[in-house]
Amino acid sequence: METADSLEDKEIENIKKDEKVQRALSETSNSAQKETAVDLEKEGPALGITAILFLGGGVLYFLLGWERIPIPTDYIPLAQKFMLAVMLISLVLLANRLLKKIFDRRVEDKTKVFNFIRIADFFAALIILVIILSLLFANWYAALLSFGIISLILGFALQNPITSFFGWLYILFRKPYDVGERIRIGNVFGDVINVSYLDTTLWEFNGDYLSADHPSGRIIRFANSKVFTEYVYNYSWPLFPFIWNELSFFISYKSDFKFTSDTIKSIVEKKIGESMVRRVKRFKKILADTPVDELDVNEFPSVILKAHTNTWIEVVVRYLVDPKNSGRVKQDLFQTVMNELKKNPEKVWFPNNDMD
Repeated sequence: METADSLEDKEIENIKKDEKVQRALSETSNSAQKETAVDLEKEGPALGITAILFLGGGVLYFLLGWERIPIPTDYIPLAQKFMLAVMLISLVLLANRLLKKIFDRRVEDKTKVFNFIRIADFFAALIILVIILSLLFANWYAALLSFGIISLILGFALQNPITSFFGWLYILFRKPYDVGERIRIGNVFGDVINVSYLDTTLWEFNGDYLSADHPSGRIIRFANSKVFTEYVYNYSWPLFPFIWNELSFFISYKSDFKFTSDTIKSIVEKKIGESMVRRVKRFKKILADTPVDELDVNEFPSVILKAHTNTWIEVVVRYLVDPKNSGRVKQDLFQTVMNELKKNPEKVWFPNNDMD
């Protein structure tokens, strides 16, 4: 029978096998959503139509070359170019659809599939643009020159969208955040629900009308270019997916400080549960391979007493919590702590009962 330690070690190894954890470990080692993907199963008819266009364009191209179609001779080269463009574009679209279909079947992570589909569509559009330009301009030098001038004009006119597109590439490869993660960028805070070519969509938390960690009911869209100019705070770091939170209130100097601290610690440990402590211990072992191990990562709650300018003692309770549950946990802890401390009015004096 396996011991608790061996089971714990296996659990740690399973956590380390997670791709996000491996990527984070590689970035911090001393040696060195859910977004739904496109349903590719529905694209069967489109694949068939694309294949028919390719084959039909090829047949018409050769019939035009053999002058089997009754059209003026002067228009044959133009018609052949058009057919060739149809063939090549159909081939690109067919290859693009097949690649997406294969990738969707081989890869289980729908976020990866979603990102691959967008990259594949982008390169397919780029290749189609090159095909059209090459067939429109017989002279490649003229084509490149025209394309360069157009790109220069568009570059000035579309500077912000282009920067946002490169921001999307940065998000895709550097992973400052992923779909489903909770982030703060600039002065906005929320869960990432979509990352498109030009912008990111958040499900907002807090907001202008809320003081607690709760959904505001609004979505926020910001340009991807923000990642180049703003700090990105990610609350879902896979190596340590917790945050420290604080709960504070005031008591009198007449209170029993030791009793207050011990009571609060006992309540918080019970509320957070042994599972949280066990998970943090696991991640502490994983963090032993990173510079974060040099920091004090305490999985147990702490109580800090501070003298305040209003002549009361401020009690600060510091504890670890899952960022997406911080608001609910804080409210639950506050109610439980208050109810328990109020049972002992001779040991804990609050501002409203210290009337001597």
